[in-house]
Amino acid sequence: MKKFFKILAVLLLLVLVYLRIEIYPQLDLISGFASKSVASGHFIDNRSLETIKQGDNDIDKIDWATNEIDDAERFVTSKVYGFKERKAIYREGLGATLINDDFDVSKPYETPKRTQLKRALPFPFGDLELKDTAFTNIDYQKLNTTVENAFDKKGIKNKRTRSVIVIYKDKIIAEKYDVGFNKNSKILGWSMTKSITGTLFGILQKQGKIDIDKPAPIDEWATDSRKNITLNDLLHMNSGLEWEENYEKISDATKMLFQAEDMGKLQLEKPKQFAPNTHWNYSSGTTNLLSKILRNKFKTHQDYLDFWYSSLLDKIGMNSALVETDMAGNFVGSSYGWATTRDWAKFGLLYLHKGNWNGEQLFDESWAKYVATPTNTSNGRYGAHFWLNAGGYFPDVPRDMFYASGYQGQMVAVFPSHDLVIVRMGLSEDFDFNGFLSEVVGSLKN
Repeated sequence: MKKFFKILAVLLLLVLVYLRIEIYPQLDLISGFASKSVASGHFIDNRSLETIKQGDNDIDKIDWATNEIDDAERFVTSKVYGFKERKAIYREGLGATLINDDFDVSKPYETPKRTQLKRALPFPFGDLELKDTAFTNIDYQKLNTTVENAFDKKGIKNKRTRSVIVIYKDKIIAEKYDVGFNKNSKILGWSMTKSITGTLFGILQKQGKIDIDKPAPIDEWATDSRKNITLNDLLHMNSGLEWEENYEKISDATKMLFQAEDMGKLQLEKPKQFAPNTHWNYSSGTTNLLSKILRNKFKTHQDYLDFWYSSLLDKIGMNSALVETDMAGNFVGSSYGWATTRDWAKFGLLYLHKGNWNGEQLFDESWAKYVATPTNTSNGRYGAHFWLNAGGYFPDVPRDMFYASGYQGQMVAVFPSHDLVIVRMGLSEDFDFNGFLSEVVGSLKN
């Protein structure tokens, strides 16, 4: 019997050591993700805690957290079995921010100035009701069946699609939402936000305020081996800087999103591993560094906050859009952009029209070609802050398709050869995009 208890004690000790080494360090990230997710979903899109628990937060380990919402003070706290409490606060105009114990919640802060232009035009360029439009070259039965099949049947959580919209020649030809969602629901685009961040550089370049082929304007790099890294390299995820993008463990990406005060600083401080333009490495840190670079292009923080909306989001009527900030006040350009499905579609339409929005050229036509041209180290998968199908990643989908892509299968897909934009928002990356996209395209008769 004594031998049995000794063995049991050893096993228990081994379990405790495993929990301490492998699990305990992750609790900070788990409760951080949970509190940020609940705060954003609840205060931005008015979702209930139960809805968020059953949808956004029903992820392995994240569902360990218990969450409490304070509607009066507008914050959320989360713990994992009583350990590692984290807090996320909500501020109008800035969204939800995961904070640490040093953050001064009483400190005054600036918010973006928003402008909602009223135009007596139908979607996508104005606010009037849509006009029914029938195209003779569309197989509507096939299209509607394809869209219907993109959603789960009642009681099943497999495809986990929340919304789909299909726009052909600027007209909505199909639109569907899952239970609990509608055209006014704001949905997190995750890494689709990267494509928004990249677009701002195209706008600045058209305005003659930036040259992407010149070295990145970072003082800390001026005297070391990183001095020749260009904005072009950063936009292509081709800088050669060290970075680990892994969400299954504690990595550069998770430490940035759930612990860092200034998210752009992490990539800025990383050493160079490879020569620029020789090694493609997808990096959320790079995008937040680009957001930090944008901040330094403006004299005041207010100008920086306003620019994202006045030059792009509000300019094209993405009035529902909100990009959240980190503790330093910089936009989390890698991950935290929210908008309705229709507004995400407007972003795709901007690129379909090569930067022209109802007669106004926001970025040069050449920029649309630039973002959709493969970087030479990605095997046709990546351009400049957009994903590509140039290498046939989706074998049955047109090769000219390029798209903004986000965690859990968010997608804004642009098909220049078909005058088509398709948006799918959801909660699963296992979704059959090849089949879905090819079927939608196939509903357009030649």
